Amino acid sequence: MTIKNKAYIVGAYEHPTRFAPDKSVAQLHAESALGALQDAGLELKDVDGYFCAGDVPGGSPISMAEYLNLNLSWLDGTEIGGCSYIAHVERAAQAIAAGKCRVALITLAGKPKSTGVATGTATRILGPERPETPWDLPYKPTITGIYGMITQRHMHEYGTTAEQLAAIKVAASHHAQYNENALLKKVVTVEDVINSPIIAPPLHRLDCCVITDGGGALIVTTPEIAKSLKRPLVKVMGASQTIKTSHGGYIAPTETGALKTGPEAFSEAGVTPNDIKYASIYDNFTIMVLMQLEDLGFCKKGQAGQFVAEGNLISGTGKLPWNTDGGGLCNNHPSNRGGITKVIEAVRQLRQEAHPAVQVKNCDIALAAGPGLVVGEGHAHATLILGRE
Repeated sequence: MTIKNKAYIVGAYEHPTRFAPDKSVAQLHAESALGALQDAGLELKDVDGYFCAGDVPGGSPISMAEYLNLNLSWLDGTEIGGCSYIAHVERAAQAIAAGKCRVALITLAGKPKSTGVATGTATRILGPERPETPWDLPYKPTITGIYGMITQRHMHEYGTTAEQLAAIKVAASHHAQYNENALLKKVVTVEDVINSPIIAPPLHRLDCCVITDGGGALIVTTPEIAKSLKRPLVKVMGASQTIKTSHGGYIAPTETGALKTGPEAFSEAGVTPNDIKYASIYDNFTIMVLMQLEDLGFCKKGQAGQFVAEGNLISGTGKLPWNTDGGGLCNNHPSNRGGITKVIEAVRQLRQEAHPAVQVKNCDIALAAGPGLVVGEGHAHATLILGRE
């Protein structure tokens, strides 16, 4: 069943805080939900579908449904890491198209910054019952260590350089300077990035995303309800999600699940990469932007390094304006999961509500895409194509 043009995003809200020691995770979810509903012109009583991932208290949508006093006919707690919320837009659209609900709420929230979580440099916590634990635990893997090895492989195979990766952070900082809520607003240079401390060779500190508290929410609804509201119309045109395993250790370290989700989402939407005016691409590390640009079809394999080095990600001058809020590299990575912020900024661009300095002219088709969990260990990926009507 296609979801093309069968659901619309009518509400989008990014929690403004980046450090929230005085708030509970449930409170951040609730404030984000109310913000998205207010943006849409709807109320909690209108919500009959709720979608969330493992960041909710208790890890189940039931707790937040109770906290918000929702009267639901449909709920979904699918957990596939940071791309869960991109995937949830597809799942909400499917539920709406099937008549299971009419107004779907998607929320994310977390407090890694105020609780001192060292996401990328701490040893991966592997449960004793996970089948890979006996093989992985003795080596004490870290997330940055894994992505550092992936980066080394991409450099070996394609000649990618540290300066090319740094250009991605430079583009993010150019955009973040206009975002009053961004954690890092300072514009940086390629030299700033490559002179920052090495975290996991060859990745530098500025190749890594920020750690923030906060949250976000989206409202997805039927075409009929969307057209009755006084909001710009943003329709779901195509979507795909997948799981890419490590194939028993025989991994392809320079490939992501975007190789599957990109073509499928483009096919459903009836568009090509050349039709995309704006791209939100998950940037937990600079190397992930590079690999997804290639796997989504914006560049041939091995050519994204040159593409980004030429400034093509910078809004107003580049061929593919990207992460105009500053992305996970500079703006926000709430709960160490960046999927929902990718959709939120895509919605802003399509509504012509991004900051004027980074607003893409005539933005009518946008993409949001990203991974979940850890590439190289088995990961999820989701791609979403949105259009302005």
